[in-house]
Amino acid sequence: MSLLAVLKGKGENGFGYGTTAEEATAGVDLTGKTVLVTGCTVGLGLETTRVLHKRGAHVIAAARTADKASAAITAAGAAGRATPVACELSEPSSVRACAAAVRDSGRRLDAIVCNAGIMALPELQQKHGYELQFLTNHIGHFLLVTGLLDQLTSDARVVMLSSGAHKQAPAAGIEFDNLSGERGYRPWKAYGQSKLANLLFASELSRRFVGTARVAFAIHPGVIRTELVRHLSPFARGAFAVLGPLGLKTIPQGAATQCYAAAHPDARRHSGAYLADCNPAEPSRHGKDTALAGKLWKRSEEIAAQLA
Repeated sequence: MSLLAVLKGKGENGFGYGTTAEEATAGVDLTGKTVLVTGCTVGLGLETTRVLHKRGAHVIAAARTADKASAAITAAGAAGRATPVACELSEPSSVRACAAAVRDSGRRLDAIVCNAGIMALPELQQKHGYELQFLTNHIGHFLLVTGLLDQLTSDARVVMLSSGAHKQAPAAGIEFDNLSGERGYRPWKAYGQSKLANLLFASELSRRFVGTARVAFAIHPGVIRTELVRHLSPFARGAFAVLGPLGLKTIPQGAATQCYAAAHPDARRHSGAYLADCNPAEPSRHGKDTALAGKLWKRSEEIAAQLA
């Protein structure tokens, strides 16, 4: 166990910094449940796919191509007992095709875990006129989830993978006048904005679920050395490698909070919350801004219509 895990201890539910995904779902029976996981091929997504399948869920594993999703299913030990689907989050037509494939399967969704994402692209990259992290991390998942709302069970869960990096978002929170990045681009600001958008989306979705048994969460997985670091400088990647044994989470620990949110009965009482280490955490002031969340939802609907 890392020094940080010892220092941070555990929350009121008995889970904490050092909890693994298997520990966070111990005793949970997901037999008969269906869960969609994006970004299933490596890291947190692969571990989430493995653990939720181990607990009995049928996992619809989404990756950029169906072949990659199939390979991930095999790696997770779920060959023949999970469904691969293609979902390139930066391409609206692919996201809509994924949603259509899920609907056509006839399976109702008990949970959607929006795990996929890209981080800190060193140079501005755009697609369809939008900065690529905002498009991929937020708009892609917005299109997917809203396209599957009618496919959710009556007590379904939606889990958005945000990050503590949402606190590095621009001063305005969401720069609605610079979603293309052309008026200024900084890698971590742009990444933080996309992660704040994930948090605000979960918050607004939770409000829209009021009056139903459906719930939504945004989660911070912790700092983990995964494939997300591939865009960082060699120096930064080296720092991750050195610091890992001292305090960074392992992949099983990093996947714990999203598995807890997707499966554990205790999580339901925290709908709308920002979770870290399987317990409620304090988001930034922008992360608690309901007006900003509503404005982002409206703008996201406009973007979705534009990209139709």
